[in-house]
Amino acid sequence: MRTRHLILILTLPAVLACGGDSARSAGQAGSGATSSETASVEAPDPAEIERLRRPFTGDLPEIKKRRHLRVLVSYSKTGFFFDQGRPQGFEHELMTQYVAKTLNASAGTIERVQLFFIPTPFERLLDDLIAGRGDVVAAGLTVTPERAERVAFTEPYLPDVDEVVVAHRGAAPVGSLDDLAGRRVYVRPASSYAGHLEELSERLEAEGREPIEVVLADRDLATEDILEMVHAGVVELTVADRHVAEAWSEVLPDLVVHEQLAVHEDGRIAWAVRPGNPELEASLSGFLRKNRKGSLLGNVLFNRYHQGSTWIANPLTGAERAKLEELVALFQKYGEKYDFDWLALAAQAYQESGLDQGRKSRAGAIGIMQLKPSTAADPNVGIGDIHLLENNIHAGAKYLAFLRDHYFDDPAIEPAIRVDFAWAAYNAGPGRIRQLREQAEERGFDPNRWFFHVEKIAAEKVGRETVDYVANVNKYYAAYRLQYAANQRRQEHLRQD
Repeated sequence: MRTRHLILILTLPAVLACGGDSARSAGQAGSGATSSETASVEAPDPAEIERLRRPFTGDLPEIKKRRHLRVLVSYSKTGFFFDQGRPQGFEHELMTQYVAKTLNASAGTIERVQLFFIPTPFERLLDDLIAGRGDVVAAGLTVTPERAERVAFTEPYLPDVDEVVVAHRGAAPVGSLDDLAGRRVYVRPASSYAGHLEELSERLEAEGREPIEVVLADRDLATEDILEMVHAGVVELTVADRHVAEAWSEVLPDLVVHEQLAVHEDGRIAWAVRPGNPELEASLSGFLRKNRKGSLLGNVLFNRYHQGSTWIANPLTGAERAKLEELVALFQKYGEKYDFDWLALAAQAYQESGLDQGRKSRAGAIGIMQLKPSTAADPNVGIGDIHLLENNIHAGAKYLAFLRDHYFDDPAIEPAIRVDFAWAAYNAGPGRIRQLREQAEERGFDPNRWFFHVEKIAAEKVGRETVDYVANVNKYYAAYRLQYAANQRRQEHLRQD
């Protein structure tokens, strides 16, 4: 779904400034830049964007000559993310230090290498690196034999990393890895977790046990998103790097981190470069040998980067499931009428109101779909008395369809992404989303994609609300799909029996 990856350009040379009395020390979250130095994002020159898009595979001398270092990153709430336009996260901090302390330590203003972060879907990171669309991958990659056949890894900045089982507090006990036999484990696709789980599953099956049911998450969900879903009880089991799982368990109390149950031990997390770039690899490794600190992904960075997040609730508890079951017919009726998956409408309704028709907002929105009566009465919707349950769902579905079909009816926008934009417009207003798309295009992002593109501008201009809104609706949608897929499988088994 994410086919084009454009460029986020940070303020330079401010982001690259190093040292001085105002700079934080490496022991203070590992950044050589002040908060003011990392706070802004510049609009790139179109000619510069075009030049950076062109494939380039040169080594460090050529990079210095070009004065551009392009870093492929994948969005996550630990490694690299945006808040109010500020790029933040462990990977951002560490790479900024590398450029400041190594590449530009003795360079004059004209000779400084400029740093470019390119948000990229996780599964495309290595492909884009090899194709020359970036120079370094900095995305929490575990070194695996399969990856090492394709790329060259630097010195690890996080050695001795265990990939451990993480469960919801109410899940059936897991006393050993053998207890995963026949269980469903939900993990990020293209991750080392998935490969190591498959290896364990094959071993269990060879020993006469049931295989593990490895469920691959939607590719827009990061590991931290899946941990939130486990905390909410949406799914029972996942696998994550121990340091990430332990950090998140500090604020997600229903996570149980099974430190003794590692599907892979002593892993190494490193940056990656092309095999034909030995000088760049040596330069990065030299920096990491001096600056790697496992604690950077512990207390300091976690406390700094993860305050104020909106946690996903659990739409699949007994009480919440009972609410949904009472509403299925209405969601199906208006989903079919306006060409929506009824589960998507239900997911939005859960985000809006928790499926509570009695909900009222301070702004005057009412009911399950949290519409204002004036919106429902608009000629483009024209549904009366939305205090009535069916009218409220009908009005919400019709308004969402109006947003999708009136503002985002463009063949260049994929059908599923049109719904993402419609959800964003439902939350922030269609005029605001139109402006954000225009600004995204001006800044070199794809205006026809929400995730990785327009959402970045939304985080800067609007803040977290709309970004979290679309992300949470997608999580609830994933949860409902999982639940109903499981129900269908059970019914098939019953029919077969």
